[in-house]
Amino acid sequence: MKRIILAALAVSSIVVSCKENNDYIKLTHDPILFSTTEKKLNDIVLENNFPPVIASRNYVYANIAAYEVVAAGDDSEYTSLAGQIKHMPPMPKPEAGMKIDFPFAAMIAFCKVGNAVTFPEGSMDAYVEELKKKVRDAGMPSAVFDNSTAFANKIADSILSWSKKDHYAQLRSASKYTVTNEPGTWVPTPPMYAQAIEPHWKEMRTMVLDSSSQFMPVRPPKFDPLNKTSESYKAIIEVKNIVDSLTPEQKNIADFWDDNPFKTNVIGHVMYATKKFSPSGHWMNIIGIISNDQHADFNTMVYAYAKTSIAMYDAFISCWDEKYRSNYVRPETVINKFYSADWQPYIQTPPFPEYTSGHAVISAAAAEVMTDIYGDNVSYTDTSESEFGIAPRSFTSIRKAAVEAGVSRVYGGIHYRYSCAVGHDEGVAVGQLVVDRLRMKKKK
Repeated sequence: MKRIILAALAVSSIVVSCKENNDYIKLTHDPILFSTTEKKLNDIVLENNFPPVIASRNYVYANIAAYEVVAAGDDSEYTSLAGQIKHMPPMPKPEAGMKIDFPFAAMIAFCKVGNAVTFPEGSMDAYVEELKKKVRDAGMPSAVFDNSTAFANKIADSILSWSKKDHYAQLRSASKYTVTNEPGTWVPTPPMYAQAIEPHWKEMRTMVLDSSSQFMPVRPPKFDPLNKTSESYKAIIEVKNIVDSLTPEQKNIADFWDDNPFKTNVIGHVMYATKKFSPSGHWMNIIGIISNDQHADFNTMVYAYAKTSIAMYDAFISCWDEKYRSNYVRPETVINKFYSADWQPYIQTPPFPEYTSGHAVISAAAAEVMTDIYGDNVSYTDTSESEFGIAPRSFTSIRKAAVEAGVSRVYGGIHYRYSCAVGHDEGVAVGQLVVDRLRMKKKK
């Protein structure tokens, strides 16, 4: 009888132990943990004031790494991007019979790549150690932990090796933009009078676009600021009049979508900077908000982040291709020269040419992908800007939010309306191409 009791206790102990060991699955499979991990990278990008185009590169490789882990763990539902992105090599496969916690591995791969493509080096190390401690404390077996981290490292190393061939390193030593005196061309704007950001970004390797100029927009209007019948004159005066009589709602929209990663503030002889998310960082937050609202599972959330980040990455390349082709002048420069020397836009003019609007392009591209994933007429409240003291805004459609993001630049006084309208169409074309070409989720 004593032996029977001891045996029963041993079995009971094993059952309890297994139950406790499986608690880690609830933790690692929670999609909120992935959105938290994404937010950590977003904060690092913000803290180090990466320009918008470089920020999009930071996000895309980290999210593709996470997605490739998910696709390896759920190949009945998801398909690797290798081959779909023509220059992307095959990814490592997990060994048969090896027990891997793929959500945990996805986060580790995300962090490793995020660590490598941002700076300073090791920015995510403390978070990674905290994440590892959480899963150990939640009972993840050592073998599963070791297998998961090993597979994550294989995927991350493959992504990093691939990333190094995208021309980014070569562009660090590329020539700077040459300012000319040709009428209607971009020149540095106050208060920083900074040099143009990333004039060679069109040379970056695209993900899905056939070339940076695949969706080249129509030419901007001829610069004719004193001819009252010209399109450029009407656009310039419209910006001036809007900023001179902004409504509270227009100010709120301009502030909400400002997304200036490095705003220079001047008070007397004191100059200091304030930081916000870049445009793509703002949309990364929106993905998390909508995914949580829609109760998306872990894999769906990773899929949404990856596909949207690819669209925004290519959208920036498309936009920057046009910006440095047309080299179009900003409203602030024209208004100061011809109409009002002391006029200022409502938000700060960023340091690169005007046409087309980057916000309009990347927001429209993001909206097309997200609408394809989550559907049209998805209502949500965007709380992304709350940490900067800006009230949330609610939307009844992702596409409507993208339209508002574009027009916000007119209210801010830094873009002409046609730049936002044409940029929106450019972004829709990029986003739709990503939707059409990338078959990441298998149809059932």
